[in-house]
Amino acid sequence: MSRFLPVNVHPIERVLRVGLGVVLVGAAYAGTIGAWGYLGLVPIVTGVLSSCPLYTVLGISTCPTRTSRTAN
Repeated sequence: MSRFLPVNVHPIERVLRVGLGVVLVGAAYAGTIGAWGYLGLVPIVTGVLSSCPLYTVLGISTCPTRTSRTAN
């Protein structure tokens, strides 16, 4: 499954994506902006899944690198 949806979104970026998505969807629901505001579902989904398909295609990852621990 990690090959299909690799984790490539930093935890802080996840929070920002979900927050922005909620604001856009809320504004669209309230009628403040047009129906395009429902595109806010995209950052909500990518934030919840911690995987951005565009990042995968471009080979980008904002996740911190994991260091391997060696036994002393």
